[in-house]
Amino acid sequence: MNWKASSKDFREELERIFQEGERKGLQYVDVISGELHRRVGGYPGRNHRMPLCCHVMRSMMQEEDEVLAEPPKGNGATLKIRYRLPRRV
Repeated sequence: MNWKASSKDFREELERIFQEGERKGLQYVDVISGELHRRVGGYPGRNHRMPLCCHVMRSMMQEEDEVLAEPPKGNGATLKIRYRLPRRV
């Protein structure tokens, strides 16, 4: 498998998660990096893109969002962020 997830892939999947949560009327969604990466593909595996996944998750945070858990080194499969819904434009 030569395909590698891009930042665009992670952003688009996060947007889908936000839209699903908003459709359900949720006030927030908790996203764990390992689960997000599995949804996008390529994880677990030798060519995983976990640092990029975590970077995108953090870059999409807004003021009211919060990091609930993070691995000791900052990037890893256990990064968990609570994103408030609905998202501001």
